[in-house]
Amino acid sequence: MGLAERRKALGYSQEGLAHVVGVDRTTISRWESGKTEIQPQLRPQYAAALQLDLAELDAWVTKPQATFQEPVVSSSGDHYSSGDTDDMIRREFLRALAVAGALAGLPAEESEALAEGAHRRASGDFIRMNNHLWQVYQLARAKGAVYPIVSDQIAALTKTMGGRSDKDARALCAAAGDLFQLTGELAFDGNRYTDAAACYTLAASASKDAGAFDLWACALTRHAFVDVYERRYREAADLLSAAERLARRGDSALSTRHWVAAVQAEAFAGLGDLTACESALEQAEKVADMTGRAQNGGWLRFDGSRLAEERGARYVQLGRLDLAEQVLQSALRQGALAEGQSYRRRGAVLANLAAIGVKRKDPEQVVVHARKAIHLARESSSGYVTRRLQDLRTDFGPLARDVRVAEVDAEIKALNAN
Repeated sequence: MGLAERRKALGYSQEGLAHVVGVDRTTISRWESGKTEIQPQLRPQYAAALQLDLAELDAWVTKPQATFQEPVVSSSGDHYSSGDTDDMIRREFLRALAVAGALAGLPAEESEALAEGAHRRASGDFIRMNNHLWQVYQLARAKGAVYPIVSDQIAALTKTMGGRSDKDARALCAAAGDLFQLTGELAFDGNRYTDAAACYTLAASASKDAGAFDLWACALTRHAFVDVYERRYREAADLLSAAERLARRGDSALSTRHWVAAVQAEAFAGLGDLTACESALEQAEKVADMTGRAQNGGWLRFDGSRLAEERGARYVQLGRLDLAEQVLQSALRQGALAEGQSYRRRGAVLANLAAIGVKRKDPEQVVVHARKAIHLARESSSGYVTRRLQDLRTDFGPLARDVRVAEVDAEIKALNAN
């Protein structure tokens, strides 16, 4: 991995990273291509933005692109930052998945000979554990703290794959499709978009082999989020179109198709298509007409409770600021967004309200809402909220001359350096 790949893995565009470091985008391009050396006075800022110390930056600058890196494990035992460990787990799992898929295609008498009661119990155990991990993830203030447990669950599932009947293989593939979506959520929240996309791809593959259309559609929808947050709206819309078709083949009692529509609204807003965005939001809001339990609380959690804030965020994208502010302020007042209940969601709403202030050139609105969002980002260590705040910095422009906005800018920059 080179400097460009490191930048992308952390969720930065060249322009966004240049803003953090305080240089022109072309300077970042020249550093990444090796055409120019990094000026000594800029090395600390550049290293901090890439989450490296100076010695590590030296190694990245001087090493060949293809040089293998040993996994990096911190002294605290937190291996969330170890991309090579993740790659190893993914490779092993893909191998196990291939074996399971081959065994699933064996003649009935052969696959029945491989079936054991222990395998059936194992698949049920994995599904129950996955459900528990989703609950832990949702309740955790610092999402990254959940990663070591999830990684252990992936390793255990990898060892269990293979040597079982068609029915058991499908059940384990479904458990894997579930688990890799959770792993992708953890990577996404940590701004590790390349890892998130890889996990969602694995989740989609496993869900396909399980024949689980709703699970498969949700994996593609999460993958589309990566494109949305990297502003590849057309690519996201294409993925979501496929997810929409899969959802139609799934369980009509589940809210999958409505969640797909909610994410489609974000992609359409990014494309500047108000009519398509409004239509998608209307489809998403039909979740309110569903009876019974339409979501499972794990890989499918869409119940419509976030639609107010989603609509507000879409109006911000489309420049409909008065409508956006009205909807977002209402969302803040809702009990579901009470202080301490959902830091990530509340932080995103506050960041959107600050974005309205940026578009209005209103420093007071920017400072009031951004500082609250910064506090929540610190408390939760949420890369998701941090990324929303980072987007603000790229649009400050002349507002940054205001002392208070400049202070906020420095605080957001510090979030990215930590």
